[in-house]
Amino acid sequence: MALRKMGKASFAQIMDSEGKIQFFIRKDDVGEETYNHFKLLDIGDYVGVEGYVFTTKTGEISVHTDVFTILAKSIRPLPIVKEKDGKTFDAFADKEQRYRNRHLDLVVNPEVRETFVNRAKIIKSIRNYLDGRGFLEVETPVLQPLYGGANARPFTTHYHALGQTFYLRIADELYLKRLIIGGMDRVYEISKDFRNEGMDRNHNPEFTMLEFYWAYSDYEDNMDLVEKMFRQAAESVSAQKTNWGGMEIDLSQPFQKRPFFELLKDATTHDLGNASEDEIRSVCAEHEIEVENNANYGQMLDELMSKLVEPKLIQPTFIIDYPKAISPLAKAHRNGDPQLVERFELFIGGAEFANAFTELNDPIDQRQRLEAQAALKERGDEEAQPVDENFIQALECGMPPTGGVGIGIDRLTMLLTGNRWIKDVILFPAMRSEDP
Repeated sequence: MALRKMGKASFAQIMDSEGKIQFFIRKDDVGEETYNHFKLLDIGDYVGVEGYVFTTKTGEISVHTDVFTILAKSIRPLPIVKEKDGKTFDAFADKEQRYRNRHLDLVVNPEVRETFVNRAKIIKSIRNYLDGRGFLEVETPVLQPLYGGANARPFTTHYHALGQTFYLRIADELYLKRLIIGGMDRVYEISKDFRNEGMDRNHNPEFTMLEFYWAYSDYEDNMDLVEKMFRQAAESVSAQKTNWGGMEIDLSQPFQKRPFFELLKDATTHDLGNASEDEIRSVCAEHEIEVENNANYGQMLDELMSKLVEPKLIQPTFIIDYPKAISPLAKAHRNGDPQLVERFELFIGGAEFANAFTELNDPIDQRQRLEAQAALKERGDEEAQPVDENFIQALECGMPPTGGVGIGIDRLTMLLTGNRWIKDVILFPAMRSEDP
């Protein structure tokens, strides 16, 4: 609450999650003892007011107080923004302190509250969209004996009851596919996933992911679904057109589709579809892109894309038809090119927002690709996936043609709320411990 104390009568402003209103309190109405208690209040105290509504001479709707109650006392001062002579000062603007004290951030910065209200609306919109198309929301294990479904370094823990090492999941994919194999044709999960990697404006080791799988669909079907779902989510928070870090993004227009190697050729002037590792390494050097000496074919292609192509994709663009070398869980392309798979990634504002495949459902091919990943792991690739025998055995029971999609909820929230740092859309982001 905000206070304007006078002699025997005062005005104050109270606020809750619905908004603000002014109230008028007078000693003659509430009694001397209650009025004296009122005069001891500080900004941040919680109070209850009962009375009737009236309009002041200046036209402000107010409550004339008949009953006044102190509900809770704030004994620690709030970092309130102050105004004097039209200037604002003492704002609670230090980002690290805001992240460490999100409760205070929410109290004093209404735009922060709005961000998290909109985050909830976005997630609700996604659920409504998928539920309305016959998808079933499910839950899969957070602690897993093997990690998979993405190339990432996991968090490791010891499961005392089972006496073995477990991992916090890096993706939901392999369990959701088991549900498809089990006859659940449309499933999705909005989950917390964990990748023990770096932190930057777009990445947080703990993040919220949407994954959905749709039997008898392919990546073309899912491009259409993702585009419409993004548009509906944007409409839910009135952000069909949004400014994101100075970039004007228009989600109301059709999303573009561009093949992976076509984009690379535009960026490098080289056709790299059938290039050798040495040729790709030479192209990296030509564009002053540093790669590790033991970097493989797929890693170098990925590095070229991330440096030369992806940052320039401002309006919504699906990159389609990826190389098999960096897509171990995607199905071979229907055009017969052995180098390609049916995969897309959605980029907006130079950042990735979705990753999707026509899923690989050939258990023999899947085993070979995971064994190739395991070989990369032996060569020092910490992000390569291990062979999951249980998943392959499930796949051997038969999985129908399936399309699958993964979407980062945090990043989508960033886009639709105009925030450029992922910590601004996570209520309680992880922070390094302060010195005692």
